[in-house]
Amino acid sequence: MKSLSCGILLLNPQSEILLCRVTAAWHWDIPKGSAEPGEAPLHAALRETREECGIVCAGESLLDLGRMAYLPRKDLQLYAVLTERFDAATCHCDSHYTDTWGRSRPEMDGFEWTPFDRVHRRCARHMGLLLTRSLSLPKLLGRLHASGPALALHPAERSPKP
Repeated sequence: MKSLSCGILLLNPQSEILLCRVTAAWHWDIPKGSAEPGEAPLHAALRETREECGIVCAGESLLDLGRMAYLPRKDLQLYAVLTERFDAATCHCDSHYTDTWGRSRPEMDGFEWTPFDRVHRRCARHMGLLLTRSLSLPKLLGRLHASGPALALHPAERSPKP
C-alpha cells in the first residue's frame, strides 16, 4: 500500500512558487508531510504548512488538486492557494528532527519564491517532474486567478517557547 504525503502549493501573481530548502540536502521542496493517524489530508496539509513554513491558511481558501502519483511507494494529496508575495525570509520551520550526531535540526532551513521556470533546477527529480509536467504551474496560476484575488498570507508569529 502506498503512503500519502499532503501539501500545499503557494503561488503568487508574479509566477513564483514558495519552496523550502530541505536541511542538510541540496534540494528544495514544497511544505508537505504525512497525516497523523485519523487526520484528514486537508488538515495534514494545513498542519505541515504551518509547521514547516509558519504559514496559517484557511482550508476553504485552498483549491483541491487531488491525489497524484509521486514515488513508487508514495502519492501526494495536493492543494493550492494564490497569495500575495511576502518576504520569504520571514518563514520559519517549527518541526525538527534529530541528526546522526544527536542535534535537533529544523526540517527546512531556507525559504524562497522560485520562478516557475527554475523549479526543475531547485527540486529533486520527482518533485520537479510533478510540478512541471504532471501539473502545469502557469495553468494552475490561471485557475487560481480565475477563482478570486490573491490572499494576503504571511508567516504567523512564532509561538513562544515554554
